[in-house]
Amino acid sequence: MELFYFKQQKQLDDFIKGVSHLAEVYGAEFLQSWQWGEILEKEGEEILRIGVHQKINQETQNAKMTNGKDETEIFGKDSQVLAAITLVKKKLFGTYCYWYAPRGPIINYQLLNAQENISGSTVKNTLEKNTQDLLKFLFSEIKKINPQALFLRIEPQININNFKIKKTLDGQPAQTLILDLSLGEDQLLRTMHQKTRYNLRLAEKKGVKISEGSLTDLPEFWRLLNVTGERDNFRLHSLKHYENLISGQAETNSLDKNGFIKLFLASYEGVNIAGGLFSFYGDKVTYMHGASDNKFRNLMAPYLLQWTLIKKALAENYKYYDFYGIDEEKWPGVTRFKLGFGGRRVNYAGTYDLIFKSFTYFAYNLFRKLKRLV
Repeated sequence: MELFYFKQQKQLDDFIKGVSHLAEVYGAEFLQSWQWGEILEKEGEEILRIGVHQKINQETQNAKMTNGKDETEIFGKDSQVLAAITLVKKKLFGTYCYWYAPRGPIINYQLLNAQENISGSTVKNTLEKNTQDLLKFLFSEIKKINPQALFLRIEPQININNFKIKKTLDGQPAQTLILDLSLGEDQLLRTMHQKTRYNLRLAEKKGVKISEGSLTDLPEFWRLLNVTGERDNFRLHSLKHYENLISGQAETNSLDKNGFIKLFLASYEGVNIAGGLFSFYGDKVTYMHGASDNKFRNLMAPYLLQWTLIKKALAENYKYYDFYGIDEEKWPGVTRFKLGFGGRRVNYAGTYDLIFKSFTYFAYNLFRKLKRLV
């Protein structure tokens, strides 16, 4: 195995999109994408895009990525990428830092399991061993990058064992809701809660209109976000962050000059009453942020907004629609709203710290606990 740095957007995104169906969590992870890294770079973050590749042996010679893409033009015909991880450098006290991999690393489990004439428990044991060997190599190489890094924070697609890792607070939602768009529009409607169908039809009947917004609509969306944050006790990002999301990558080197995050607004008689930010990446559309006014809540605009985006995802041949996060205890109202659309609950493996410097890491965590108490 050999470590390398991704230098091309197509190279990284082809890998993520090509293996998105191999893990237990459905769809391509936009938080590991080249485009998301560019957004964070615009906000002053340091981003590293790292991969692991190796020579293809006789057993894995036929294990090509199922979307038809491979890396032969980059590494040669006898080599293929096994894993990718986008790292965000997070500063701590003094010169110390840590690396954060949101929803990463991304692993090609198909290649790791590519063996001939094996089945049953042997397949499982082979996959587990190969995965452990890959992660051991990847983590050891990341540790060498910066000697001041205390730990690596990861959000793996599957549970991992045999590493000095510590469960920590989840950086991303621990559970989400996924719609399988292969069901089609009629079946998706049938699997909705009856009240959800009623509400979106009501919004249509009352004349609520859904349209795609742009950066010029940011002040209105920001107004709606603040209303929602105050009403539902949500913590908002900075105005600049939402500006970066809406503007997408129009001023960067991304292949997608229109951006991959889009704003949609719901209006009634010319007044914006709800809005949402959605990512369009790989085979999945993800509902990232939503907001609605306290006025006109009887018009049920958020229901029609979601259904319009679901139909858009269907029309553009996406495979999955991700509501991004549900939690009955933390967000009871929002979770009930999302669950009304049907779908399947998906649990993530969680957020873990791979510790590089044990004593300093302990001191850092102790300081965090004391700070929270104060």
